[in-house]
Amino acid sequence: MSIGYVLAVVATAIWAGNFIVARALNQDVLPIGLAFWRWTIAVATLAPFTVRAAVADWKLIQKSLPYLTVSALLGVTTFNTLIYVAGHTTLAVNMALIASCSPVFIVLMSRLFYGETISLMRAAGIAIAVSGVVLLIAGGSLERLLSISFAIGDLYMLLASIIFAGYTMLVKRKPPNLRMTTFTLCTFSLGLLFLSPFYALECWIYHPVAFNPSIALALLYVGVLSSVVAFLAWNQAIALIGPNRTALIYYLIPVFSGIAAWLFLGEAISLVHIFSTLAIVCGIIITNRTKSSLVGIRNIPKN
Repeated sequence: MSIGYVLAVVATAIWAGNFIVARALNQDVLPIGLAFWRWTIAVATLAPFTVRAAVADWKLIQKSLPYLTVSALLGVTTFNTLIYVAGHTTLAVNMALIASCSPVFIVLMSRLFYGETISLMRAAGIAIAVSGVVLLIAGGSLERLLSISFAIGDLYMLLASIIFAGYTMLVKRKPPNLRMTTFTLCTFSLGLLFLSPFYALECWIYHPVAFNPSIALALLYVGVLSSVVAFLAWNQAIALIGPNRTALIYYLIPVFSGIAAWLFLGEAISLVHIFSTLAIVCGIIITNRTKSSLVGIRNIPKN
């Protein structure tokens, strides 16, 4: 298996826990505060290992500042904050369902902006993967699927999915001479900078984050794993195998969420989980074996 696929799976598995954290902390931490401390921890973790390279890339950073600014606004400031805002008004199951729309948006954007073709085989693979996600969310029950209610948080989550697709498209356009670690540090730092005035306003109107051991552990998870490790893995996967192939791995988020619920919450895994996982994996394999998927890879600059 290509290292690009492994990296995409690692990122997706880690991000699956991000939805659980967003929902679990909705009564204890306000969304902007959660986002602010997440990226503060991420920058503090990443900086010691990447500052020297960033200094060496300073001229390239200055030249790429507009691109880095837009990438930071989409991928750091807005996308993840919207997830935490959504976690205050909707269920984790709804968030996982809507998040599965991101690969579809990425394929459509690839078609719109890069002219990548969508073959019948690729469309069939996407349909099979989406069916697996829907089967997993519905638990094999049409009645349960129809009974899912949607709130304002679902609109925030839908907007987050579209923004994440846009961010993934931007990563493909990363200047080839700009190191991935430099790109990540710059976007994290700029995203944190843009969040700072909003967190100050949130503290003034409401209250700052009140730390305790459980909140500190959750922040370390989203700050180190969901941010540094997952973003580096995801961005590098895009550089290696292209945005479309990387995006399809994102369909595995509900699967990893189910496994996490089984491991940490004691929730049972049924035949529905197994069949839906098989459908998602089959859809990913079918889509990634189409010739149209190879077109984007040849045009991806290697680091």
